[in-house]
Amino acid sequence: MAPFCTPAATAAPHASPTPLTSSRKHIAMCLSPKLGGSQRARIASSAAPQVRALSPAPTAEEAAAAPLPSPAPAVNVEYLAAEFAGHGVGFEPVGRSSCAVKMALSNGSVAHLLLPSGLVTSYKPAMWHGTVTEVLHTNVAEGPGGRPVVRGGVSVDLRCAAASAAGGWSPNGAWSLRDVRGSPNTSIEIELAAAAPGNAAAAARCVVTLHPEALSTEVAVTNTAPASSMALSCGVSNHLRVSTPDATYALGLQGSDYRSVDPALSEFSIIPPDYGAAAREPVAGAARRRWASRGFDMILSGAGRDRGAEEDRPDGEEDDDYKHMTDAMCRVYSHAPREFTIIDRGRRNSVCLHRRGFEELYVFSPGSQYQWYGKYAYVVVGPAMLEPVVLGPGETWQGAQYLRNPNL
Repeated sequence: MAPFCTPAATAAPHASPTPLTSSRKHIAMCLSPKLGGSQRARIASSAAPQVRALSPAPTAEEAAAAPLPSPAPAVNVEYLAAEFAGHGVGFEPVGRSSCAVKMALSNGSVAHLLLPSGLVTSYKPAMWHGTVTEVLHTNVAEGPGGRPVVRGGVSVDLRCAAASAAGGWSPNGAWSLRDVRGSPNTSIEIELAAAAPGNAAAAARCVVTLHPEALSTEVAVTNTAPASSMALSCGVSNHLRVSTPDATYALGLQGSDYRSVDPALSEFSIIPPDYGAAAREPVAGAARRRWASRGFDMILSGAGRDRGAEEDRPDGEEDDDYKHMTDAMCRVYSHAPREFTIIDRGRRNSVCLHRRGFEELYVFSPGSQYQWYGKYAYVVVGPAMLEPVVLGPGETWQGAQYLRNPNL
């Protein structure tokens, strides 16, 4: 995977990926506030790109009522263990068709990732007091046929649409293990790959790296079509475990513009059933659409250039540098800093989120009316896109996030 921390002044907007160097120096460079985000591919002409829009995002009621997809083919755990042994990773079967990849460093930090979903279900960084602390929130339920259904954690929501394919494509739930690199003494990289079937010319790579002081998720998407453009939208959702949102604060968002939106829905989302009644911020008009779908709709229809100033205007500007997350809220922040911090006074813990290649930031709180340390004791943050990226033939987009542990 390409080094996403390459200075923008010397890097091409769509450079060919090269092997990622994992080291303390590398992660420190990537987290440096002096480096800006990667450039986006935008539409320069007045004509709308010839790409197909994806189906509208489902409502919360539709998502809850929709049947789960058919089981994926079983993962050959014995083969993976034999092929990728010796890098500080272990493989364990989960249910009938999933496999847990367990990473462990010599300093005590551990992380778990599920195949083929690509969902990171656990991240326990080493702490200053000598033990580890879980920072991710997940829920496990029993699905149809007795299959376990895991939600929460860290998930990548990636969607692509191209002129040569009907509808769109998403690698979600269809990742395959491509490589394992590193060692317990430095860092461990898990590289996943996925390719669109048929004529949907898109290829994606995702590298999840466990560093001694951080967990990174790096994504690269390439338009493999020889002559047509492709639009993509991507976001990363981090369900962070907290004692209660009433004891949780977002530090560093002051001065950022925000728009109130409905929660981002995916197969890994955790949304309280009564969230709509608890939310105090009204979401009206076109803004009720999911943030990723909203971007696709605007740019593919040409409305992104012609919409009025009233619709494009943010709902407000964050005036609190120590944002209390006690109330139910769901926002997309623009012009936000590349790094900010979530502080939980109840658990006496904090997590720093750094993003690269994403212009916006997604922040969700279910509210504080639920049980402390319970099913809904979490907040969701992550890099997002209000407008999709358009890739020409052969072009590659790269984006990354880093969950950094400041408590080591």
